Amino acid sequence: MKVVLMLAALVSVATTLAIVAALAEPTIEFFATVSIAEFFGSTTWGPLFNPPSFGVWPIIVGTLEVTVIAMIVAVPLGLASAIYLSEYATPRVRKIFKPVLEVLAGVPTVVFGFFALVFVTPLLQQIFPFLNLEPRNALSAGLLVGIMIIPIIASMAEDSMAAVPNGLREGSYALGASKMLTSVRVVVPAAFSGIVAAVILAFSRAAGETMIVVLAAGAKPVFTVNPANEMATMASFIASAGSGDLPVGSIGYKTIFAVGALLFILTFAMNWISARLVQKYREVYD
Repeated sequence: MKVVLMLAALVSVATTLAIVAALAEPTIEFFATVSIAEFFGSTTWGPLFNPPSFGVWPIIVGTLEVTVIAMIVAVPLGLASAIYLSEYATPRVRKIFKPVLEVLAGVPTVVFGFFALVFVTPLLQQIFPFLNLEPRNALSAGLLVGIMIIPIIASMAEDSMAAVPNGLREGSYALGASKMLTSVRVVVPAAFSGIVAAVILAFSRAAGETMIVVLAAGAKPVFTVNPANEMATMASFIASAGSGDLPVGSIGYKTIFAVGALLFILTFAMNWISARLVQKYREVYD
């Protein structure tokens, strides 16, 4: 049984190593042609145009902008849901609400993207005409990506809060604290490491989202921080470029791997930070 469990764990490690191996050679060949200074020193992105330009900052900014909007939506709603399920909901309500919340994570992302395109954007254009939203924009994409990752934060944070010993809650109540004060000042700090892990995992998931961004935000690589504009992200570029007729071995083809490697490094760094924070702030109870 130990061998079986070890093999199951090695599947993830082997997959990660395979991804690194697949990205490494084309990425090295790409940077043998395009300098790192040009890649990170320009704000014009058009590797498939003639003449090509390889300034990656427009899609980096687009990725971060959509992700930040998503986190602004998901973190408060996810934590509020987790606090309710952990501290306020009865066992019967929790048994109903938590599976329903987690079903949201199983909705295909193409459905979220289509919903953002045909409903959310027109609705925002009517309610906030002064924003001058384009038909495809980062704001709608970020809102729907945020809704998509709410179950990740809510479920993982609720599990962490549920693991906090009841003795801490009882001690807080004995000192005269209310349920809300106990939840915010006792339970949440005690479950902080698990909450941080949930937030960073959700951040990584949002940064790599593809279909919602392709449908709702578009694929126009514009260097802007205005969420009302159409823009591209790293994942949407990979999806749009990879679905075209690019000759294998061309510089455009290798660009996909270079951007993929950059996105991989970003998500790997976030997960590494998550692991360090969990280790630093982890609370161990007897």
